[in-house]
Amino acid sequence: QVQLVESGGGLVQAGGSLKLSCTASGSFVTIADMRWYRQAPGMQREPIARITVDGTAIYIDSMKGRFTISRDNAKNTVYLQMNGLRPEDTAVYYCNADIGSDRSLSNYWGQGTQVTVSS
Repeated sequence: QVQLVESGGGLVQAGGSLKLSCTASGSFVTIADMRWYRQAPGMQREPIARITVDGTAIYIDSMKGRFTISRDNAKNTVYLQMNGLRPEDTAVYYCNADIGSDRSLSNYWGQGTQVTVSS
């Protein structure tokens, strides 16, 4: 069984930084694309960024500049460095990944980690 577990969320003042982590565990051969999403209260879940297995990062335009996605394939972990945080960044942040074998991938979600930015 594959699990994604996020960590690193918390309460931070506006202008501060946080680094989220998400580690995959369980039985699998490969992790393809890894992604970060967020969901603010009363809003739909929205994508932030995606990173391929070779480390190519693709950002949603509105998320460029303050957020940086990275990954450590040896640790099965994806990161999201968030700088210059604003109250409107308050949300539950989720990681998402395509995990499985070379022949078949399944999509998995983490349980989410809360990020709260105070003004």
